[in-house]
Amino acid sequence: MSRDNKDKTAVIRWLGQMGLMIKCGSTALCIDYYASPDERRQTPPPVPAGELQGIDAFLGTHDHLDHIDHDAWKIWAGTNPDAKFIFPRSHMEAVLADGVRPENAVGLNAGEAYELGDVTIHAIAASHEFLDKDPETGLYPYLQYIVEWNGIRIHHAGDTVRYEGMLPAIKAFGAIDMELLPINGRDAVRYRRNCIGNMTYQEAADLAGEVGPSIVIPGHWDMFADNSADPHEFEDYLQAKYGDRIECKIPAVMEEITYTARA
Repeated sequence: MSRDNKDKTAVIRWLGQMGLMIKCGSTALCIDYYASPDERRQTPPPVPAGELQGIDAFLGTHDHLDHIDHDAWKIWAGTNPDAKFIFPRSHMEAVLADGVRPENAVGLNAGEAYELGDVTIHAIAASHEFLDKDPETGLYPYLQYIVEWNGIRIHHAGDTVRYEGMLPAIKAFGAIDMELLPINGRDAVRYRRNCIGNMTYQEAADLAGEVGPSIVIPGHWDMFADNSADPHEFEDYLQAKYGDRIECKIPAVMEEITYTARA
């Protein structure tokens, strides 16, 4: 790979569940990394929280343990003292309680963006079965992110079902190159135990088919036995309905995936 191409290449690594590490040039982002040990986990943390350094921003899509891991954020607030912490603004109090300095706590709402060097992070509302927008503050507790750098756009859907207006909100940014979508679905059994859900694998595949990324990764299937799905069913359905125009990657944890900006 030539230096010119290398300078336009984003590198991502799946961290399990909805965790994603993104390297855009010299900027390193870590989104929804669930790094704490737990006997319920089927996938161990690939990098212990105390060993993760050199991250420019930690992003959380919503305040659930496997997305904003407060025990880990408390560690990272000390080991990555210059890192920004980006999250739905409605969770500001909880994040500050983790020891994150106010100047590093970046609370976003849907429709807002944050610039970190030459990387722009855009926020879109997510509907974790429900949008749950606060009628008084207008704040959404669940977000999706579009990471934009050097002509490359990476969509991290967080935890969400599809809602009216979501597809236009994503497509408004232009071509999406890579995206991570939850596929674990939802049902009455989980809802009754307060486990709110996401798109089914068919719904996620249809969203990918309409967004049209170059690469799609299914997420939220490997961590908990009672809140899972089969990523190969997602892949089969995507290929059956949309052919080979979208590459489905079911990566191993920490496997490197690269994407070079289109000319």
